[in-house]
Amino acid sequence: MLRGLSRTIVVGAALIAAIALGACRDTGNDDGKLFEISGKIFVFNYRLARATYVVTLRPLRPMGDGQVAVASFQDPAGGAPLVVEQKVWPKLDKVTLESPALTCIVKNKPYAIAISIKGADGAILQKIDTTLMSTEDQSVLPDRPLVIDQLYTANPDLVGHPDGKLPGEPKPDCSKGI
Repeated sequence: MLRGLSRTIVVGAALIAAIALGACRDTGNDDGKLFEISGKIFVFNYRLARATYVVTLRPLRPMGDGQVAVASFQDPAGGAPLVVEQKVWPKLDKVTLESPALTCIVKNKPYAIAISIKGADGAILQKIDTTLMSTEDQSVLPDRPLVIDQLYTANPDLVGHPDGKLPGEPKPDCSKGI
């Protein structure tokens, strides 16, 4: 009886030690990276006549409270970069960064994206630089949104123009982005 109890205690202690060591294991991420890019794409929303950058980050370590991801997207129309700041929510399994609406996207042209992860104190914890190329250009989108509200009411400006293209519609000046 005593022998069985001793064996149970030893096995229990070994299990506790294994669990403790497992909790302290090294993730193999010695380079200090907090996030990696898990996806990046241009989203062409035909219904809304809108294009945006979307970048998704995957955490490589537990995220801290108060962290912020700041993305600086090259403006395809030229001019200053488009900057987006997104709070990092520690319980989520990803961080999604989306730019404001874009114009002048050119097919097969690389556009720069710079991402900074900042701590609660504002210190930069990680920088990620990447580029993104589109397989389409802005001309695939209609001139105006095909719908005008949450009920997907057809845009009355496009009556008679099911492709969304309006003859004589002014186009954005894309000469600065080239």
